[in-house]
Amino acid sequence: MAVGIEAMNVFGGTAYLDVMQLAKYRELDTSRFENLLMKEKAVALPHEDPVTFGVNAAKPLIDSLSPSDKNRIELLITCTESGIDLSKSMSAYIHHYLGLSRHCRMFELKNACYSGTAGFQTAVQFILSQTSPGAKALVIATDISRFMAAERGGVLSMGGAYAEPSSGAGAVALLVSEQPHVFQVDVGANGYYGYEVCDTCRPVPDSEVGDADLSLLSYLDCCEQAYLAYKNKVEGADYRNTFQYLAFHTPFGGMVKGAHRTMMRKMAKAAPPEIEADYAQRVAPGLAYCQRVGNVMGATSLLSLASTIDNGLFDRPKRIGCFSYGSGCCSEFYSGVVTAQGQEHQRAFAIQRHLDERYSLSMDEYETLLTGSSAVKFGTRNVELDVNLIPGAVTSQRGKSRLVLECIHEFHREYRWIS
Repeated sequence: MAVGIEAMNVFGGTAYLDVMQLAKYRELDTSRFENLLMKEKAVALPHEDPVTFGVNAAKPLIDSLSPSDKNRIELLITCTESGIDLSKSMSAYIHHYLGLSRHCRMFELKNACYSGTAGFQTAVQFILSQTSPGAKALVIATDISRFMAAERGGVLSMGGAYAEPSSGAGAVALLVSEQPHVFQVDVGANGYYGYEVCDTCRPVPDSEVGDADLSLLSYLDCCEQAYLAYKNKVEGADYRNTFQYLAFHTPFGGMVKGAHRTMMRKMAKAAPPEIEADYAQRVAPGLAYCQRVGNVMGATSLLSLASTIDNGLFDRPKRIGCFSYGSGCCSEFYSGVVTAQGQEHQRAFAIQRHLDERYSLSMDEYETLLTGSSAVKFGTRNVELDVNLIPGAVTSQRGKSRLVLECIHEFHREYRWIS
């Protein structure tokens, strides 16, 4: 049976920062910085959290459904490493503010940057099981990096100065069903690879630590081995010829370019000029959104998939190979097919326009946010949020319905819609 993505949408934040501006402000080596292949990073405002990002990504999908189709959403999976509670799933908040049926299974997944793929594949298996024919699943991968340069609780944020420009915020929402208008999954074509490694981790909720070099090596190892596992399952699979496009988990663009170069050398014995041309043709379309949002952990591989579908040329049905990696680690290589009609269906959500209409932060405003974001650190018991902390960001969103965090009262988060 057919299964896959019926619709998908991206929310890349309300505000962003030009990362070259940031690099110059921090007095970073701009020649080294250019290898990151980053342009902008989404920056979470104090009244934005993983719930608001997830709801704002999913709401256009929900609004496009008829009441009867909306009520067929029987599974809601939230995928994140930015959880707001050690017990309660943020799926409950998202379920409420999207107005979904109460006859819906909901839970939260944590698996570093692999979580979005884990949620997507779980939803695919739910649809394939046919335990509830005609049912739909909503998968929301949502993560926020609130970069901290200072030490907190004896733990220092990983990656040093060059982690700040690539750390982003955002969410991707997928509606998964028997009607894969956007992306039809190649059922059974999955290669998995994983092992225990401490390349990155979050020993405290608000800070990451790890070894950036080890993480890169683990990523490259998993990319090769997950693809080989895929090839063992799929007769005739060829890295160069089977996939017309490739969507990678994208911590930053330079990492993906390096991984693709390594794969082309090993799998296709390709020379540098061919590798460069192949990168521009098959990989670069998937980086466009990632370069404007930054690394959003569990949502990033899906962000790359959305970018590929929006920016690729689908004059005929084409296959996309997808690589997902999560530190710790688990990885997966899978594939699916996109048609011209699928691209048209997705483009109706105008992701590019949303990114264009975000508010551009000055460095002074960004520094204000680095201080203001501490008001909603993990475990906050009571706080009132100032939606107008950055007035220009609010003005830029007039006429758009957005969910914002209004306050936290005795640990309970209260949200409201603004427009």
